[in-house]
This record gives sequence, C-alpha cells and structure tokens, in this order.
Amino acid sequence: MPLVHVSLRTGKSDSYRQAIFDGVYRAMHEEFNVPEDDQFMTVTEHTAANFRYGASYLDIHRSDDLVFIQITANNTRTLEQKKALFRRVAELLGEEPEIRPEDVFVSLVEVEKENWSLGNGVAQYA
Repeated sequence: MPLVHVSLRTGKSDSYRQAIFDGVYRAMHEEFNVPEDDQFMTVTEHTAANFRYGASYLDIHRSDDLVFIQITANNTRTLEQKKALFRRVAELLGEEPEIRPEDVFVSLVEVEKENWSLGNGVAQYA
C-alpha cells in the first residue's frame, strides 16, 4: 500500500498533474505489483521561492520542471524491483506529461508493514 507525495512548481495544468498520478501508479502496479484501486497520492505545488534543488548535482542537469516523487511503501521489494520502478516511472512520465528523465526525482521510503493504519484505527497489515 504505497503512499505517494508529489511536489512540483506551480503552474502545471490539471491534466499534467493527473498524468503524473497515472504514470506513477502504473509503474507501481507493473513493478511493485500494487493492486487495482490502491491509489493514495497527493500533489503539492510550490512557488519558485519555496522549491529548491541542485541544478547539476551528480552531473544530472535539472530544470524548473523537476518533480519530486516520494513513495512510502512496505519494505518487501528487492533491489531489482526498486531499480525497475525508478526506470519505469521515468519512462512513463517521459511519455506523458513529457517530463525529461533528468527532472524525475524519486525517493523510496520503506517501512515495516505494521506501521500502517488505512482507516478505522486498525493496523490492517500487522
């Protein structure tokens, strides 16, 4: 049950933001076997003054179209699955909404399964 937070600069259209949701979910579905209807995602938009990044950190040349994608998920995936997820997110967002791969920044935060309550005050996975 991944939880996804997307951060980007203000000014993008609803369809642009929806394409990010769709691409990230599709990549998680394909590479992490996330089930249908397991979509818990938010987008936060930031002004230029509130959005900072290293424009060439690790010799990756980023632009103001940079998108931060933080995925919190159970710590049950292999290194190969994680690498495949990162590649697939960049591929899909490159197709729609046409984000350059240099501008796709993904952070995976892994947690123990018992650290979730998906509603009703119950630890469903514990």
